[in-house]
Order: sequence, then structure tokens, then C-alpha cells
Amino acid sequence: MKLDGKVGIVGYGCYVPMYRIKVEEIASVWGEDASRIKNGLLVEEKAIAGDDEDTATIAVEAARNAIKRASIAPEQIGAIYVGSESHPYVVKPTATIVGEALGVGNDYTAADLEFACKAGTAGIQMCLGLVKAGMIDYGLAIGADTAQGAPGDALEYTAASGGAAFVIGRKDVLAKVLATASFSSDTPDFWRRPFQHYPRHAARFTGAPAYFRHVGGAVNFLLEEMGMKANEFDHVVFHMPNGKFPLRMAKMLGIEKDKLENGFVVSKVGNTYSGSSLLGLCATLDKAKPGELILLASFGSGAGSDAFAIEVTELIEEKRELAPTFEYYLNRKVYVSYARYAKMRGKLKE
Repeated sequence: MKLDGKVGIVGYGCYVPMYRIKVEEIASVWGEDASRIKNGLLVEEKAIAGDDEDTATIAVEAARNAIKRASIAPEQIGAIYVGSESHPYVVKPTATIVGEALGVGNDYTAADLEFACKAGTAGIQMCLGLVKAGMIDYGLAIGADTAQGAPGDALEYTAASGGAAFVIGRKDVLAKVLATASFSSDTPDFWRRPFQHYPRHAARFTGAPAYFRHVGGAVNFLLEEMGMKANEFDHVVFHMPNGKFPLRMAKMLGIEKDKLENGFVVSKVGNTYSGSSLLGLCATLDKAKPGELILLASFGSGAGSDAFAIEVTELIEEKRELAPTFEYYLNRKVYVSYARYAKMRGKLKE
């Protein structure tokens, strides 16, 4: 769907917890070859939430940064959507916790979203629609997670914590959303039943039938709508369940590898699920120049992908310095042992 070019990102912000655990530390517990795992996943370490952090606190911190860049009063926000696989409550919205912490007031609509790792981009689409329709002036869309993988499972090396938030509006837009497209199907590559502590996945089935079909499908829908070729974009951000999938997706679409460089965050923070592609977008906006085009495509198991064509405006130069960058959070880190990690993630209580 093409938009009028007047609606877009007014402010953006991210948050990554300071705690990290290296692949070598996890591999040593399970007697695995760390070099093989790092080469296979292209992940060196991951971010993990502290004892006093969860999806709500991560969402609040990211949202505060987004509002700083938007330079608006919290009361101007008319909608809050929080996408996550790890909401702190099964019945109790994270979105209202965020609204209360930000001081938004009471005159706003809110909802928690769940579509595996693409719930955050679904929130962006919802805010775009509400703003474009004139129902609200500003909407806040957040993707945040404290993702978990079962002990010893391949996911344990990548499932990470972090999030990103975006204020969507019409005034003082730092990045125009030119178009968006989605590709959805019932493809059960990853799931978690009620009362299960950890998700299950269909191993290699998550590749061709799930990730590549859906991301490629959404991007091709978008390119057809825009009348463009994928390599015409200056920057490209794909969902990053590991390091190899986005690189392979780029090759399949004829995109040069270096166009993924600025948003390739997975190797140092892991897969932050609903925050993954959005953290990549934040890191890209931290470096992008006015007039450059960004291709963003999320992926959520189950399965679906949302793709966006984004054009950076001249306001990016003055707004990006109003809040901490992704690089700030990347460099602010403390390494922990597996025992400490297990305690922090509650694994010792299972």
C-alpha cells in the first residue's frame, strides 16, 4: 500500500540491557564447540535483561527515547501498541503500563500485540493507519522482548533482550514511510502452547517455507507497489533470527551485502525477537543521511512479514542527537557467567 509521503517516523528510540553473555560461556556448559556455533549463527554474544527488567521496562526506556527525539508532550500520543512474545502478564496489558510510566494521561487507545517477532512492525502499520485517517495526531509503536530459549536448545545462543519504539505522526517527520506491504500464511515453524516455559521450533523448516518465503514475499509485494528494485535502496534491514538468514535473503533479492551493515545488530546483541528488525532500523537511522532510502522487513513465525519503504528527511541530523543512539547501548555492557544468566532468566526455578 502506497502512502501519501506525509506520514512517517517523528521520533525513534531503542534500549538494550547492559548484561551480556558470550557464546563461549553457553557452549562450555553444554560441551559444544563455540567456534562452530559462532560461525554457523554469526552471533558472538547476546543481551539479557537484568533481575529488575522485563518487556515493560524495556518498552518504557525505548519509548522515552523516542519521545525525546519527537520533541512532543506525552499527552499528545493517541495510541500505544506494544508488540512482544514476552509480555510480563498474560492478562494485563503492557501498553497501559507504558502509558502510565510516560505520563500519557487517559485519552488514548492501547493494545498488546503478539505475532511472534513482527508484532512491533504490525503496531507501526496500525499507527500509520490511524494517523493517516486523522483519528490521532501521534501513535507510539513498540517492539520489545526478553526472549528465552530452552536450556541446551539452539535458541539459547540467540534469544535476547531489547526493544525499540517509534512515534508516528505527520508533523516534523524525520523519515517518511512511502509504502508498506505484508505477506501472511498459516506456517507453523515456531510456537509455544499455554503453560509452556519455552517455545518450540521446527528446526530447518523455519528457513525456506517460513523466513525466506515470507520476507521475500513481503519485499516483492512492496517493490511491485513502488515500481523499484531491491538494490535501489541505500540501506536494508531484515529480521535477524541469526546472522546468516538476513545475508542469504539479501543475496536472493540481489542486494549488496554492505547495505545491511549499519542495521546488522544481531552479532553483538542476539535476536531480540519483536525488537530485532526495529533495533536494526534504529541503528540505521543513527547513520543514514537525508534523502536516503531504507528497506525494512520484519518476520514473525506462524507466519508473516511486514515490509516498509522509508525515506530519510533533513530533520534526521538534528533529531538523532536528542537521545542515546544504539551504539551507546551496544558499548554499555557487563558480561555475566552462565550461572548468573540462569538466575537472571529464572531458569533455576523451573
